[in-house]
Amino acid sequence: MRRPDVLRPPHVRVGIGPSITIAATASEQVPLPGGVLAIASVDVTGWLGPLSVEALHGIGPRQAAVLRDCGVHCVGLLAAVPPATVQRLLGGKAGRLAADRARGIDPRPVVPRALPASASVRYRFDEHTLDGAVVRAALLELVVTLGTRLRGRGQVARAPTLTLKFAGGSSWEKTRRLAAPSAHEDDLRRLAYQLMDAAGLQRGRLTGLALKGEDLIDADQAPLQLSLDESREARLAAETAIDRVRDKFGPRVIGPAASSAAPHNPAPPTCSRWR
Repeated sequence: MRRPDVLRPPHVRVGIGPSITIAATASEQVPLPGGVLAIASVDVTGWLGPLSVEALHGIGPRQAAVLRDCGVHCVGLLAAVPPATVQRLLGGKAGRLAADRARGIDPRPVVPRALPASASVRYRFDEHTLDGAVVRAALLELVVTLGTRLRGRGQVARAPTLTLKFAGGSSWEKTRRLAAPSAHEDDLRRLAYQLMDAAGLQRGRLTGLALKGEDLIDADQAPLQLSLDESREARLAAETAIDRVRDKFGPRVIGPAASSAAPHNPAPPTCSRWR
């Protein structure tokens, strides 16, 4: 059984700067496996100058080749060339943008992107699986992963969707709405198990499954429901503490015991996709 793809952290390179151009250029200068590079406004000119012209965000390979043929091999030289000359070399609009950006000029506003309206996690089995306990353990692991992701984003789901993939390429999918929007593992697990039961699996050989949270909204927009169930309130308090532990030590450091019922490959996880 393979671990969910979502548990394999991607390489992330983050650039921070006073404009979109500087931030985007900085992100490309962060060496792998990733990190953060912040450029202050007062440092823009000195930092841009030594970079190659193709390193400047917005300069394509053809434009870089034209500039290099004219002896302009770094951003500092591009900034020193009169804008009218750059426009003759690269064309009107492209030349004007290149000349401005080489000088750190980029008036475009930075607009935060809205969070996605859905989130999904997937599990792929190494071999066709009939064991119901193994499938439930995989589903529980997806519940934990999806819940952790949603809470980390500050989002809640209104309608989880379960997808089952079978040997031979067929699939089964069903969506149900939660009684109230939630990102709590208790709520997601209960509905995910209901969806699995609704599939009526007999001898279906599973190759993978996916759990998707749909119709997401900000957690602040969800109605706060008071509960008189002391055991549930205790579990929610424990969930908050567990999230802090995962943030500090990693997503797999703690979780439900049942999710470890299925054996995992001892080898380092590799990218897994349904085909």
